[in-house]
Amino acid sequence: MSHQVSVWRAAQLVGVARGVLQQQVRDGTLVLSDGLVSTDALLRLYPGAKLEESGLLERVAQIRDEAFGRRVRERMLPSQEVLAQRLFAQSQELADVRKHLQRYHGLVIALQQRIRELAAKRPGDATWQALEQQVTQGLAQALATESVDLLEVMDDMLKVMSAQVTVRPSGHEFSVEGRATLLQSGLQAGLKLNYGCGNGSCGMCKVRVISGEVVKTQHFDYALSEAEKTQGYTLMCCNTAASSELTLELLEASGPLDIPEQHIVAQVRAVTAQAPDTRLLHLQTPRTHRLRFLAGQSVSLGWTMPGQGDAHASYPIASCPCDDRNLLFFISRDASDALARHLFAGDIQAGAAVRVLGPTGEFVLADGHRPLVFAACDGGFAPIKSLIEHALSLDAAPSLSLFWLATGSDGHFFSNQCRAWSEALDQFEFELVSHADVAVGARQIARAMRADLFDIDCDFYLAGPAGFISTLHEELRAAGVATAQIVTQVL
Repeated sequence: MSHQVSVWRAAQLVGVARGVLQQQVRDGTLVLSDGLVSTDALLRLYPGAKLEESGLLERVAQIRDEAFGRRVRERMLPSQEVLAQRLFAQSQELADVRKHLQRYHGLVIALQQRIRELAAKRPGDATWQALEQQVTQGLAQALATESVDLLEVMDDMLKVMSAQVTVRPSGHEFSVEGRATLLQSGLQAGLKLNYGCGNGSCGMCKVRVISGEVVKTQHFDYALSEAEKTQGYTLMCCNTAASSELTLELLEASGPLDIPEQHIVAQVRAVTAQAPDTRLLHLQTPRTHRLRFLAGQSVSLGWTMPGQGDAHASYPIASCPCDDRNLLFFISRDASDALARHLFAGDIQAGAAVRVLGPTGEFVLADGHRPLVFAACDGGFAPIKSLIEHALSLDAAPSLSLFWLATGSDGHFFSNQCRAWSEALDQFEFELVSHADVAVGARQIARAMRADLFDIDCDFYLAGPAGFISTLHEELRAAGVATAQIVTQVL
């Protein structure tokens, strides 16, 4: 019998990006019924889908391997309490199914016996004999062993290993794996959640549980009122999903205007040379004061050296909002930038305090399911990297393409990350371009887009110097791309 699952769950079962299935729905290859996908239809599209290739068995094997230790077990599996609760819920469901089957079986046997009694009273009437034969054959077919729906088995395993969370009113979905909290899991899935401290003190991540069960993972100081408790409110940062399916009611940020300005004192975790004139600055925020931002946004960094005054400058964040404590920045050597001068001089070392003010900027991903094309020039790779990582968390785009122009000697200072994305992800491809002139390089990228994958029905994100942005923007507009589908960030 066919099993019905959501598009989000279907993508997990067959191991493809959710955006790929959504594209198949739009072009009619995959048909939805009440918003759900039939496992029969999935297996017709992906006949090679096997449990061994889904990653589920590998995950179970890893858990059994003691070499991975307690940390791996905690990452892979929920706590014993949560695991027992999910298994108990599935056992209840199985018991209910068996109870109904026994009742139906009893009804059929009683009907069969009644038909025999009526047939005995009319031995010459072939109608009763034919009816009895039909009932007997039908019962035999129902009791016969049917082939197992592989995707249904995989879905049942997923329900034990992880929980599926649906958000209302947006309809967004995400999974909770291991011992992650609801907040951690939602951020890792790319949701623009409302939160503050992340440790149960401020109450900004308060949500209402519409259906399903949650369990507390840590103590929190924020006091919920009795009315809130009665209505099912809880804190995302201090709870995880206890049941296999959970529905939450919460508000999500719709754009940059919904993200408040924050002032945080972070600590330098590391300064790493990426190239002679490029440094990777890694800042870490306090556990109780994380930076809430959208991918592609920027912040102002400030640093004070005794006797030399303040040094500050604005930089795009090069990391994903899903890891809100660890902030990455690519800093280029610039004599006019006081903070950069101190950084390259070695004055800013690990452990130094750096003020973070922000976020600012509207260079963020728009909602949608079109293929995404990114173009960066030199340090414009920083916000583009953030956008790509966020897009990968969302898993909604059918494909992602990156074109990166390098005009200086530092070249493509983070190209290894591009190769890693390309090797790990079927839907990601990239091309590296080098030219000293930004306008010429932009036209080369435009030609590469047309030659390799150009499709005007994409969303384009461009980041770099003004000459690069204006030239590439003109090329795209001349090719028929709508202005609304081109988002730019001049650096």
